[in-house]
Amino acid sequence: MNEADIRTLIDYHYWARDRVLQAAAPLAPDAFTRDLGSSFKSVRDTLTHTYSAEWAWCERWNGRSPTAHVSADSVPDVGTLRTRWSALEAEVRAVVTRKAADGLDGIVEYKMLNGEPRASVFWQMVQHVVNHASYHRGQATTITDPTGEAHVRALLARKYWAAWIGSWFGLAPARTFRLDHLEIT
Repeated sequence: MNEADIRTLIDYHYWARDRVLQAAAPLAPDAFTRDLGSSFKSVRDTLTHTYSAEWAWCERWNGRSPTAHVSADSVPDVGTLRTRWSALEAEVRAVVTRKAADGLDGIVEYKMLNGEPRASVFWQMVQHVVNHASYHRGQATTITDPTGEAHVRALLARKYWAAWIGSWFGLAPARTFRLDHLEIT
């Protein structure tokens, strides 16, 4: 993966994050924390887990290995989560800038939450963070819709993924994308 690709991936990630937070913002506090029987019990718990996982990876990229996730109970509302996640975004973007200068194929050594040592290629770690978040945004969509209080629209235009992924494998011409409006040029 090159620097332009990783920046596009990160741009998409935060664009999608903003859309799911926007969709969750109107939820009443009881709806935000209501147990809906998902793998994470509520919209709050699902989104906090997604944030927490990204935070843990960013900590590892910065040479620190956390031993616990962020508690969902520390996130009373969407505004709190948005504030924390926006600060984390700035940290992630700074790491990407630093790692791009050093080479995105560099190996990062870290420890899992349980202390188990690991090592991974940086760009693959970033890709994992984005894929993980996409999975949980899908869960948030599923568990938000039944509340009747918010509807999360599709977070990515099919054309965008098809063209972008296809261009990686030479199956489609290279394209430029505007994530603010999802315009393909």
